[in-house]
Amino acid sequence: MELDRRQALRLLGAGGAAAALASGLLPGLARAAAPGGPPDPVAATYLRVLLRHTRWAEQQFDPVAGTYPARDFTFAVVLGNAVLLTRDGYDPAVAGVDRDTLRAHTLATIRRFAASNRLAGGAEWGRKLFFDTTFQSYFLLAARLLWTDLDDPTRAAVERITTGQAAYTTALGTGDDPDSGAWTPNGLLGGHVGDTKLEEMGVYAQSLAPALAWAAADPRAADWRAGFGAWSRNEAGLPAADLANPRLVDGRPVSANTATNLYDTFLVENHGSFGPHYQEELWRTSGRNAMHFLAAGTPLPEVLTAQPNGELLWRTMLLMTSDAGEPLMPMVADREHLYGRDVIPLAFRAQVLGDRYAAYAEAQLAARLEPYQAYAPADRITKFSGEPKYEPEARAEVAISYLLHEWRAAHGGPVVPVGKGEFDTHAAGVADFGAGPGLLAHRSPAAWAATVSKPGFVKFAWQPHHDDWLFVLGGANPMLLPSANSAVRDRHATVYAKVRDGFDGTVGVLRFDTGYAAFATLPTGAAVYASTGVAEGEGVLNVYNLTMPGVPGLDGNRTYTAAEGTVTIAAAAAPTGARTDDLTFTPVTARHVRMLGVEPDPQYGYSLWAFEVRDGDGPDLARTGTASASSATPGKEAKYANDGDAATRWAVSTSDRSRADSWLAVDLGAPRLIDRVRLSWESAAGRKYRIETSADGVTWTTATTYPVPALRSTGGRLDVDGRAGITVAGPNPLTVAGDRVTLSDGPPARFVAELRPGPPQASGRVPAGADAVEATVTDGFLVLLNLSGAAVRGTAVLPGETRLYRGEQTVTRTGTALSYELAPAEGRIEPPRFTVRGPAGLKAVVRDASRVELTAPAGLLPVLVTVTPDGGRARPVLLPPRRTVPVVFAELRPYPLADRALGRTTFPAEPLPPGMSSPGAAVDDDPATAWRPGPDGRMVVDLGAVAEVSAVELAWTRGRVPGATVETSVDGVTYATADSGPARYVAVRTRWRPGDASLTRLSVRT
Repeated sequence: MELDRRQALRLLGAGGAAAALASGLLPGLARAAAPGGPPDPVAATYLRVLLRHTRWAEQQFDPVAGTYPARDFTFAVVLGNAVLLTRDGYDPAVAGVDRDTLRAHTLATIRRFAASNRLAGGAEWGRKLFFDTTFQSYFLLAARLLWTDLDDPTRAAVERITTGQAAYTTALGTGDDPDSGAWTPNGLLGGHVGDTKLEEMGVYAQSLAPALAWAAADPRAADWRAGFGAWSRNEAGLPAADLANPRLVDGRPVSANTATNLYDTFLVENHGSFGPHYQEELWRTSGRNAMHFLAAGTPLPEVLTAQPNGELLWRTMLLMTSDAGEPLMPMVADREHLYGRDVIPLAFRAQVLGDRYAAYAEAQLAARLEPYQAYAPADRITKFSGEPKYEPEARAEVAISYLLHEWRAAHGGPVVPVGKGEFDTHAAGVADFGAGPGLLAHRSPAAWAATVSKPGFVKFAWQPHHDDWLFVLGGANPMLLPSANSAVRDRHATVYAKVRDGFDGTVGVLRFDTGYAAFATLPTGAAVYASTGVAEGEGVLNVYNLTMPGVPGLDGNRTYTAAEGTVTIAAAAAPTGARTDDLTFTPVTARHVRMLGVEPDPQYGYSLWAFEVRDGDGPDLARTGTASASSATPGKEAKYANDGDAATRWAVSTSDRSRADSWLAVDLGAPRLIDRVRLSWESAAGRKYRIETSADGVTWTTATTYPVPALRSTGGRLDVDGRAGITVAGPNPLTVAGDRVTLSDGPPARFVAELRPGPPQASGRVPAGADAVEATVTDGFLVLLNLSGAAVRGTAVLPGETRLYRGEQTVTRTGTALSYELAPAEGRIEPPRFTVRGPAGLKAVVRDASRVELTAPAGLLPVLVTVTPDGGRARPVLLPPRRTVPVVFAELRPYPLADRALGRTTFPAEPLPPGMSSPGAAVDDDPATAWRPGPDGRMVVDLGAVAEVSAVELAWTRGRVPGATVETSVDGVTYATADSGPARYVAVRTRWRPGDASLTRLSVRT
């Protein structure tokens, strides 16, 4: 159904409407907004979420001022209001306000804040790039949607804001906004170490987009366009090798970009750590910007659909994706589960770029939005973390995401998401992002895992089924290691990639002052954790336990099953941030009582409103005692924990927040009989502590501990809610206390844990033949972990099925014995390459996945054995006595492959020059794919580190082979013609012409 011109203007505003009608964009979007409801189920979810969220928005309304407030940019709720007011299906019962009242509140707010914007002559808000222009973008879009309802002075103010912001930003050149303080993009250089400038550059570009969309005919638009292009093209950084890309984007070559906003491993940092929330910023700002252009009927700038390095950044995001479609965030605690904020990057990629994988992720996130919204505090769409301004921001971004769906429906129809299996296969991969970022990550179809060695976030993370509501992952929360503040002295990372090794896997070995711990991740989703016993109470897994109906697993309890039985832990009604612990113990006579911390709140340490000591139901004996503490924050000294005032509290000093063994003690004045304590915690509640008593304040005895285990098992197996199975081999018991699992609950002790995204299985730990080495056979993979700083030789005893692994093995009566050598702190994963049926004494040397050498045991007669390669057919082999026979399966790939180029990052990255196909096809080990260079095309492969190259080989498809030159470089900037020598980057420069052959393989030997 077509809308008439007045309806169309009402829908999307007057500015640019003529151009929109001429281009056909506006009528298409108008059709999508016509009666008939949302264009697809995800869009329908967004509309329902906006309706319910209106309840929260209306609670913020200031009846005295007659508008939504300026506080935390709350007035930006007008964009969500504008979408609801211009679409069918408004339900006042859900929204909590009738439509006319909502319209009146919205228009009054737009009138006030249009007039009070600094660019329109006001003094309340606006112009300031951080963070006014983000909310200004939402505000301007809301005004355009309700354009025909606005009075002339308000329209004029909106126009002045639109063009005035562009003029102000352009006048800054590449300099800083004086009002934004430390928020600076560092010009067009950016800055990728520690604090990426991707977000900052995005904000500069974002401040220009409304004017380019709605005032494209302005004489100053050319300058605005140049500024927008420069900031946008540099937003995603420029690794050195991208100098290979001559592709023009909005008339400028990618190779002319200057910013380095990312590590060369395609990861960005924000405020000292990797935050995927900020890596998404490229598509978050693009979504905001694109909606202005699409609504105004103005063509999208090319840089929004051809983003330099955007696709390689997206690969990193896919590697981190949870089952909810949002990123897993092991290093950030205050940006987790921001469902309302994480919608728009996916909506932009799916609806504007047509990315079917993003469409799948968006659908998963949308499916969680309403259950999440219903959870306390109800109606909100940013919970658990973030800042107050995120709530109005999320409302605006859900509204934009809805509009993007409408636009897509009118321009090519809906983007059909891929299926779960296809998504999980596509997203699977491994990456070592380097010692600086401190992230070694692996996403398999069944689980996500990582070794995190960034100071303050040190952990071994594992999320079976990519479930971001099973184990608590973020920030300083410990995982497996008992503290995220452990100082890493050495990091050893090994990556196995399917294209080179035949499987994906990682091994991270970390050295601490107290010993070694290692983590191996397998393609099955399983993981192996091994430790020399680096700390007391090791193997920590904190479990989410919420009542959020509609989200898998969050049904209000968690069930744990061990050999000794099953226990169900009920969820609290809602998180309160505080806790009261009532602990009883065997009566003891003591003068001194103390709380000795074992594990603090990861962010704020320890803080107590009250510390009470009693004998049975008697009076609080601490009330008349004298309190002391290991440290205190000024104004929150120890005396406030036993003063009887519920409004005062003790808190550790700021510098001691990360200290585990902080304490608070009370001297009762004389020996007293006591049997219980009550601790009333502030939100900084101790996660683990001991209650100790003493006669003299010097020698202490443990009376009880917190938490008190609900389950204690020495059976070595634990099923966590049917979602994770854990097998432990070690001397300490595993315990479940509250929502915390400890796999080695006791003094520091050597142990091994196997973690699976399914039921627990029998321990795969096998004798390693060397004290420093731990070995397991887990899901058929042999895992060898050298937990020492010395090279080790040994023989692992592998019972049961005669699987053959790379190296030398001898068949025994009960299995095989495998000889190995490991470098200091080396971890190794070996997949089974063959199985063999033969007599004891048979020796096998596996060279690779296609070749094994068999030697018969001593004897007089030939021996018939059967060899079956992994993924191949069985073959009988007759072995003469004491003779070695090579057995080759020529049809199989001989993993591991020695080619250093395989699977490495290649350049040019997307967007590609005209006529060129992806150079990744030359290093994917697939003879059916090939790189088409295009006219005089040039490609670069990044080996990841400088290596001594011995040879470079090129293989071409049929046809005329073009002239080609091999070049090498150590820095990606300066190249020399060479096919050997030290190099990190290897380039192929061609004189390709149409009809020439394509490059099917670029191999680098070292």
